[in-house]
Amino acid sequence: MNQKLKINPIKFGTDGWRGIIARDFTFERVATLAPIAAKVLATQTPNSSLMIVGYDRRFLAKEFAFFAAEALQEAGFDVLLAQDYAPTPAFSWAAKQFNALGALVLTASHNPPEYLGLKVKGAFGGSVSPAITQKIEALLTQPATPSTTRGSKELFDPWEGYCQALRPKVNLELIANALTSGKLTVYADVMHGAAATGLTRLLPKVTELNTSTDPYFGGKSPEPLPHNLATLLETIKAKRLETTGILTGLAFDGDGDRLAAVDGQGNFLSSQVLIPILIHHLAKTRGWRGEVVKTVSGSDLIPLLAKAYNLSLFETPIGYKYIADRMLTSQVLIGGEESGGIGYGNHIPERDALLSALYVLEAIATSELDLSEYYAKLQGDVDFSSSYDRIDLPLKDMEAREKVQTVLSTQPPTIIANQKVTDCLSIDGYKLRLEDGSWLLIRFSGTEPLLRLYCEANNQTRVQEILTWANDWAISMV
Repeated sequence: MNQKLKINPIKFGTDGWRGIIARDFTFERVATLAPIAAKVLATQTPNSSLMIVGYDRRFLAKEFAFFAAEALQEAGFDVLLAQDYAPTPAFSWAAKQFNALGALVLTASHNPPEYLGLKVKGAFGGSVSPAITQKIEALLTQPATPSTTRGSKELFDPWEGYCQALRPKVNLELIANALTSGKLTVYADVMHGAAATGLTRLLPKVTELNTSTDPYFGGKSPEPLPHNLATLLETIKAKRLETTGILTGLAFDGDGDRLAAVDGQGNFLSSQVLIPILIHHLAKTRGWRGEVVKTVSGSDLIPLLAKAYNLSLFETPIGYKYIADRMLTSQVLIGGEESGGIGYGNHIPERDALLSALYVLEAIATSELDLSEYYAKLQGDVDFSSSYDRIDLPLKDMEAREKVQTVLSTQPPTIIANQKVTDCLSIDGYKLRLEDGSWLLIRFSGTEPLLRLYCEANNQTRVQEILTWANDWAISMV
């Protein structure tokens, strides 16, 4: 069989460039990309020549990071190279801590095991804007100008400064006392990813699950969704009868920037539940102020709570870089997205799952409420009740994606699951609001041939009806 292998171009998605290892993602391409990214970042921060390079626990991530560091040195840049894996937000923090041009992180986040990727972080400690990644892509086609000088390289511990930055932001003593007394029991599924050891460095009484290095991530994608969290869900259900205090599960994605949770009964809780709890905890319990930033896929409960607490609200497309942009220009209390990325105005403009986990535990320890009880109370306060779910529909290839895209842009549905569409918001995908107040968001993954289907409705039965309709509709298009 003499078929030419199709190699996808280097294209940045919602957060970085990702590709299949040895096909799209190669040492040669990383060596080309790394210096170009640094040169573009240098136009934003001309008084530095330092780049941070870090990596997660994926197959060959460390080797790719060392290769990227070598390419940066050859191009005349100084490099601080991580001596071990760490969460992506640790490297974003390091970029700000060391006054660097930015950071390059070798990670594919939550993608399947065969993927690796590269995230570009700015000097401010967050994801760079689409304008920056577009400049990087444009320069890839131009011949490189060789440097006459070689940069330096030093190794550093990415955990030390990161943990030091987190400690004063949270009442660790309060949480530690709750753990020691048995009022709170916490299991954290790190999904074989870069969040491993994170919580236990700060709270030794937390029990981490799936801590080993595994290039296959236990046969699952390291994304904190229910079908990937069997170990955590089974552990919580097994422990609930023997635990007298509040039992809580936490789940981190592959590079430690996304968070999900599990309540004491073993029910999965996405950030659609966690963000409202965090808004209440930060605004009402701690008394902090600032803008609430949400993406188009965020729950309708978020604007209701923002209004109730007299907080301004700003809505963005999906992708934390849009939230980060807003955090650079406004006083933000919290910015979050449906997929688990949550960040804070008192930190860096970056989603940070470890800090989010600490605030969630602080909220539990303060309120002495199980997460689902806490969430139900918030819903009652604003007379709002809803259910939410999301499914990912794999498409055959990018051509199938284009077919669905064409239909959505020219003939979007007018009736969905027996309800008329009353509004269509298209700032990111197509968010279709229905007569009964429910909504369906149809959008595409930025890195894979995947169709993402999101829905919020007043009960779980209705959510599943709408998602089933959307799934069948999409399949009929291709």
